[in-house]
Amino acid sequence: MLTYRERTKKMMEVKLRHTMEKKAQQGYMDADDYGCIPLPKDYHFDIIPNEGYDFFFGPMGCARNLAKMLDEIPVYVDPMEIMCGRWSDMMSKYRYIGGGKKTGGKSTISILYPYDDLVEDQIKYGLNPGIGAENHCACDYNIGIELGFGGLLEKIRRYRDINPNRKEFYDAEELVVLSIQKFIQRHIDKIEELLKTEERPEIRETLQEMLECNRNIKTEPPKTFLEACQFIAWINTVSRTYDRDGAGCSLDVILYPFYVDDVKKGILDDEKATFILADLLLIETHYYQLSGPDSCDRDLTNKVSYLVLDAAHWLNTSANITIRLHDNIDPKFLRKAVEYLFTDRNAWPRFSGDKGLMGYTKNKHITKKIARDRIAVGCHWMAVPGKEYSLNDCVKINVAKVFDIAFHEMMDDKSQEPSMDRLLAIMQKHLTKAVETIAKGLNHHMTYQQYVNPEIVMNLMMHNSIETGLDITACAEIQGMCVDGVGLGLIADSLAAIEQRVINEKKLTWEELDELLKSDFEGVQGERMRLMLKSSERYCQGNSLGDKWAAYISKMFADTVKAQPMPGIRELVPGWFSWSNTIAFGKEVGATPDGRKAGTPVTHGANPNPGFRADGAATAMATGIARIQTGYGNTCPLQLEMDPKLGVQEGGIDKFIQLLKTHVDMGGTLVNVNILDHDKLMEAHKDPSTHPELVVRVTGFTAYFATLSPEFRQLVVDRFVDGF
Repeated sequence: MLTYRERTKKMMEVKLRHTMEKKAQQGYMDADDYGCIPLPKDYHFDIIPNEGYDFFFGPMGCARNLAKMLDEIPVYVDPMEIMCGRWSDMMSKYRYIGGGKKTGGKSTISILYPYDDLVEDQIKYGLNPGIGAENHCACDYNIGIELGFGGLLEKIRRYRDINPNRKEFYDAEELVVLSIQKFIQRHIDKIEELLKTEERPEIRETLQEMLECNRNIKTEPPKTFLEACQFIAWINTVSRTYDRDGAGCSLDVILYPFYVDDVKKGILDDEKATFILADLLLIETHYYQLSGPDSCDRDLTNKVSYLVLDAAHWLNTSANITIRLHDNIDPKFLRKAVEYLFTDRNAWPRFSGDKGLMGYTKNKHITKKIARDRIAVGCHWMAVPGKEYSLNDCVKINVAKVFDIAFHEMMDDKSQEPSMDRLLAIMQKHLTKAVETIAKGLNHHMTYQQYVNPEIVMNLMMHNSIETGLDITACAEIQGMCVDGVGLGLIADSLAAIEQRVINEKKLTWEELDELLKSDFEGVQGERMRLMLKSSERYCQGNSLGDKWAAYISKMFADTVKAQPMPGIRELVPGWFSWSNTIAFGKEVGATPDGRKAGTPVTHGANPNPGFRADGAATAMATGIARIQTGYGNTCPLQLEMDPKLGVQEGGIDKFIQLLKTHVDMGGTLVNVNILDHDKLMEAHKDPSTHPELVVRVTGFTAYFATLSPEFRQLVVDRFVDGF
């Protein structure tokens, strides 16, 4: 008889096989390790275009295509599991077919609601404007769990009668729920088929549980721990299918009442609960938060918090779990989390810092309770479930390009002598213009997105959306629009090099530096000068010129973003994060005074340049990045790849916990960390097939190292540091 632990191992063998099949189908996958299954070779999806167009858009246009896709994608039931369902195709990749052919690949929103007046400055400043971006907010799963799919359907129909002028919205939302129910029924039919031939008693038992669970939640609210998990799994599966949404919930808080009730009834023990949770984490890699304090500073850690860690440990693969570190956290829970980080070495969990995140209260109408309700549900971003629309991680300014433009504008204008003050003034002028362009684009997005790519799945569990008949973009209670800066380390080191080598030491003139950059450090002499500039005082070396300039630029960026006016409850909230855009953004930036060559990647997020320090790098990074936080509750993550050189028994855990606490106490907001073996990483980088099981956190997301392109693997390798 197979135990739950043995079945989990078999489930993981299937997942690893699926991952390699997906790589064979798709090539390199520089994104999250999704829970999807490979598509059948004969699969083909034809969209239903809107009348008069060759692409689809709007509430019913999107709902019709989602319904069609849920009818056509494969059913997935693995008898080893206790829950069912997977997604395998994503509607987002079909949105521009037809429209893209005629318009050179423009997005749907730019076709229907052009913003041509903004494009020139968007290109000039290297902006990711966020216009037309999908999801990047968080549902309130409590709404769905309280009502169930049947209750959601009843709610939609009730409010359609109240708001008859919003009929298309309600018809679309009704079709979404009916399609989900039909998708569940397809799986029920498959389970019934499997039960006809399954002879293993332990497998028959869980297949029967799976069957009854799905029969119940097709129409009724979840009543058991298993049903609650299966409900969450269905929402996650469908939301990924619709628009790649990956925002989860405070999983331990939501599931704890079901756990307590089922244990009292004698229908659940910890081993079975762990197996159910492992299945939930396997079905889809959404972002979940564990622990954290409530609005009265009480620790939210509970028994399910521990079981989620155990479930991820059973799987021993990627998991997007974030622990909110605060003063009153259960120390045993924190230690267990770090133990798994060290022993499994799969880049989970991450850690967010409550002290720094509470800076969110500096924004409009944000109370302590709202700031605490705002949870980690993305690569680097947070959201208040059901109430906030923020587009976190979709809006970026290539500040390195702004610096590049400012430097060459100063040098090309011979009417004034170059100086640091003049350079900073010109940079401020262009940064202000870049932020203004971002603001105009976001206002355009908020006006028109509801008519193009509405959040028809997430709307089901958003406050006020069904009640008003409005897309969440039009009715969100909180609209703190995240604006991320990119290239902090590059700019800080460039300014430090100018101050040290040009102004203080006078080893170069401004004009000579300008010629070096324009020639991309050409020739033997150019390379010598490049190395001299590169050896200047660097950001995160500790009280260096680089650290001084990093703090200065971060404040300039934060102040500029916050000074930009926005209408109504909308406002811009600054942070530093690049996601995986360091390669693309770098191609837009010429050679820079930090010794970087033209077109090479810019620095990642809030991180320093690779090779900034030979010893004590992890501690120096934790200190340096804590000091440049923008202060308004959006994150400036510490991205750490390290071989601690100390195992569990040698005190590695204690040292890492101390590093975490120091960073968080200083105001650090998020730590994305990989604990890796250096030699294993280098072997896998040279030949990924040597370690197909190796998982890394690339930026905020985790992926199998073997599925990443060589350029993305290099990003991880370049950031690697040894020891504490």
